[in-house]
Amino acid sequence: MSFIDTIVQGVLLGSLYALFAAGLSLVFGIMRLVNLAHGDLIVLAAFLLLVLVTGLGLHPFIAVLVAAPLMFGAGWALQYVLLNRTLGKDVLPPLLVTFGLSIVIQNSLLEGFSADSRRISAGVLETASIGFGPVTVGFMPLMGFLSAVAVNVGLNLLIYRSAIGRAFRATSDDAVTAGLMGIRPQRIFAMATGLAMVVVTIAALYLGTRANFDPTAGPVRLIYAFEAVIIGGLGSLWGTLAGGVILGVAQTLGAAVNPEWQILAGHLAFLAVLLIKPRGLFPRAVD
Repeated sequence: MSFIDTIVQGVLLGSLYALFAAGLSLVFGIMRLVNLAHGDLIVLAAFLLLVLVTGLGLHPFIAVLVAAPLMFGAGWALQYVLLNRTLGKDVLPPLLVTFGLSIVIQNSLLEGFSADSRRISAGVLETASIGFGPVTVGFMPLMGFLSAVAVNVGLNLLIYRSAIGRAFRATSDDAVTAGLMGIRPQRIFAMATGLAMVVVTIAALYLGTRANFDPTAGPVRLIYAFEAVIIGGLGSLWGTLAGGVILGVAQTLGAAVNPEWQILAGHLAFLAVLLIKPRGLFPRAVD
C-alpha cells in the first residue's frame, strides 16, 4: 500500500469515527451531558438495521430511512423521561445513569441476538470501488465520508440558521433564561438527543456494512468517539470531523508499519494532541 493510499484509507476510516462522534459532540455541546451509552446506542441501531434488512428484505439505505425516525423517537423519549432528571451541576448522575443504560442495552442485545458477531449485507456495494488515479476507494467507505461531511453541514445549518438552532444555542447558554423567554429546555434537550440518534443511525449503517459487530461492541466505539471529540475540541462539530480523521490516519499509518500497532497508534495520536493542546484542536461550544 502506497503512502498516499494509506492516508486516503485513514481519512475514510476517520470519517466513520467522526460519524460515531458527531451525536456525542452535539449532545455535549448543547446540554453538557456525557453519554456513556453512546457506543451501545450505535450498536443497538445497527441491530435494528439488521432486523429491517434480514426480516423485511430492505436494502440498507432504505432501512436507514425507516430506522432513523424510530431512533429519533427513542432518543426523544429517553432524554425527556429519564436523562432530563439527571441534568444539573453535578456531572455524576448522568454518568451513572448512562453507564447503567449501557449495561442494560448490552445484556438485552445478548438475550435477543446471542453473542455471535453479525454484519449487514449491502450486496454488490460491499465490493464496489471507484478509481481516483493511483488510489482505489471502496464505494461504501466513500459514501461514509460523504455522509460524515453532509451530517456536519446539516447540523451546522440547523444550529446556526434555523429557529430550533437558536433555541439550542439559547438553552445551551442559559437554560433558565431561555425558559423565561418561552423555550422549554426539557423539550429542547429531548429534541437534541433525538437528532443525535438520527446521526447514530447513519453511523450504524456504515458500522454494520463495513465491519462485524456484536452486542458488546459498543464500548470500543464509545472510546473512538470520545477520542475524536476530544482531539477536535469539545462542542466543535467540524473539530470532531477533524479529530476522527486524525485518529483514522494515525491508525492506518500505524498498521502500515506493523498491523499490531494500528489501535496503539490512534491512542498515541490522541495523547499527543492532549499534550500539545489539552482543550483539543478547535475547542468551541455550541453557541
